[in-house]
Formats: sequence, C-alpha cells, structure tokens
Amino acid sequence: MKFFQILIISLFCTVSMQAKTRKTVFVVLDGIPADVIERVSTPAIDAIARKGVYGRAFTGGEIGSYSETPTISAIGYTNMLTGTWMNKHNVHGNSDLEPNYNYWTLFRIAKEQPHPVTTAIYSSWTDNRTVLLGENKPETNYLAIDYVKDGYDLDTLQYPVQPDDLHIFEIDERISKEAAEGIRQDAPDMSWVYLWYTDDASHIAGNSEFFDEYVRKADNQVMRIWEAVQYREANFDEEWFVIITTDHGRTDSGYGHGGQSQRERTTWISTNQKVNRHFKTPSLAITDIAPSVCRFMNFHVPQPVLWEQDGVSFIGETDVCDLIVNATPDSFELSWKAYNPHMQLTVYAATSNQFKRGKKDGYIKLHRTLAGVQKYTIDRKRLAKSRFYKFVIVSPENHACYWVLE
Repeated sequence: MKFFQILIISLFCTVSMQAKTRKTVFVVLDGIPADVIERVSTPAIDAIARKGVYGRAFTGGEIGSYSETPTISAIGYTNMLTGTWMNKHNVHGNSDLEPNYNYWTLFRIAKEQPHPVTTAIYSSWTDNRTVLLGENKPETNYLAIDYVKDGYDLDTLQYPVQPDDLHIFEIDERISKEAAEGIRQDAPDMSWVYLWYTDDASHIAGNSEFFDEYVRKADNQVMRIWEAVQYREANFDEEWFVIITTDHGRTDSGYGHGGQSQRERTTWISTNQKVNRHFKTPSLAITDIAPSVCRFMNFHVPQPVLWEQDGVSFIGETDVCDLIVNATPDSFELSWKAYNPHMQLTVYAATSNQFKRGKKDGYIKLHRTLAGVQKYTIDRKRLAKSRFYKFVIVSPENHACYWVLE
C-alpha cells in the first residue's frame, strides 16, 4: 500500500511540474556594446545569467551579401521581433518606416495561435507598437496587444525635453516600474520591454563614466523586472523565459553606430534558461531570439513564415545552421554546419519570392541526405531559370535558409 501511495505522489509531482505555465519577457537595452556590459557592474543581468547563461551575439547580417543590415536601433528591434534581416522586414532606419508585415513579428505569431495568448508591450518609444508591430493594421490581421504602456515620448507636457535628454531616462524609469508591476499583477504570456536612454547617453558622451553610470541605472531597471519574475515563479505555477539583450553595438569612440565594424555588430544576450550548443558559437545572432521564444512557448509558426526566419533557436534541440550557397555557372553549391550529423535533412528550392507580396512560393523538394554530409550540389538544369533563388534545408528540429540573387 505504501508503495502505491509513493507512486501516486510521484506521478502527481511529475504532472504538476509538466503543467507549469510558460511565459516570456524580453528586454531591449538600447545600444550597449558587449564589452561595456562585461566591464561595468550589472548585478541584475549577471543574476539572470547565473540561472542560465550570458553570451555574445551579432547583428548586421552577412557582410557584403543581400542580408547585410545597418546596425541601427529600429532595424535591430525588427531583426529580433521577426527573426529576419533587413532584406526581408524592410525596416531601413528609425524614420520613414515601412515594415513588410508579411514577415510576422512574435506578437503576430502569438496572436495567431489556436489558444489564447496574452501579450504586453512596455516601451519608451511608441513607434515600436504602432509601426514596427503594426497594431490594429489590416496588414497584421488587426493585431491587438492586451497590455500597453507607452506614449510618454509623445507627452511633452508631462515629459518636456531636458538637457542631455534626461526626460527619456525618466520615461525609462516609469516604463520599467510599470513593466514590473504588470508582470506581478497581470503576468502576460509574452512581454516586450524597451528601454531607450542608454543609446542617448552614449550618443551624448561616447565611452565615458556618464555612459557607464546609465548602464548601471539600466541594470537597476532590469532588476525590477527580474524581481517581478522571481515573485511570479515563487508564488504561481509558472516558468519564465527572460531575455535581456541589446539591438546594436557602437563605434570605437562610443558616439555612433550604423556600420559594420566588429564593435557595432557585437551584441549580447543574458537569459535565465538553459541553452543548446548553438548559443555558445560565433553564429549566435539577434535573429535567434524569435525562434527561441517560439520554441519555448510552443508556438506553432506557419511553414511559409517559419521558412523565412533567418534565426536558429538556442532553446531545445537544433540540428543545422549557417547555410551558405555558392552559385557557379553550372550549379549551386550548398554547405552548412551540422550540430546533429545523423539527422535526416531535406533540401528545397524556389525560383520566386512571392512571400514578399503575401503569397506562397512554389518550393520543390530536391534531395534527402544526412545533416553530417554538410554539402550538396544542385545542377542548375533542375531549376527554372531565374534571377532569384531561395534555398531551405529542413531537419526534424529546425531549418536554415539562404537566397541567391543574380
């Protein structure tokens, strides 16, 4: 009898552990280079990493290729939100924004799930919601966000312009407090927190004690959010995925960004979750955040949307990454990296980009092989003549994609 009682208790505990509700919050601290995060005291970011891991990542796409992407703020947020580079999402700067909403953001993916998913944005820049996410636009299927705290950057009465743009820091303070309170009280399933002032501080003072001071203050703001997450996990049956990151690095002087120097391209990620091998490679990119959130949250992503994502999940299993296609007069030579060499892999190709216009591409299946082979050559005669080709390799756990423009 005692044996069966122990068995029942054990089974109950197992079911309870499996039943934890998963939730995600990702925080963007604008424009902090990795070397600054690693040098300046950041207790909150460090505490999150102690639960999981910290690592350097990159932004900016592939230098010299179709995916090369300026290291600019709104572009960086959209890289993260869509898992794609600028050639797809079409955000080219911080103004005159015309996103291609066919490349779904995490918020669109969340709201298209068959089960209800609550979302929140706590943002010091209103355009993040109204333009980049495209709330309530027909192009985003009238995306609705459940909890919204933003608009203060437009409120010049409550937040008049101050020397050194310190009104932006005051807005960040309010946003971080409202984010912490929202997580404690409402616990949205997926939240995005955007804090702005560190980018301004570096534009104003470059590499300086002034900038370091506001990096430390931004970490204090992160601590409020982290403590709210810890409160939820301690008092509710929830498991949280916390991601703290930045959108771009900076020039050597610290004043600028936008180019392709190593410091401008180097970003970082601190997370409380355990990660896979991909996280600890030079291939880790800002575009990997979206597929990682989708994996953790068990989001279903429609295949056409999924196959456009350039990122690779650093949560759970990953089989392949870094697909490259070299075009010759007679063939296309594919190569990739394999994390799980014994997994089956299928090669697909399309000779159009109808997805850009909201339509489906006519992919054809070309070959099946083992991931560990790490290369495949396609005779051009097998594909219709075109000036544009899309290639996708698909394994059981993930995919990788590449374009050829001629």
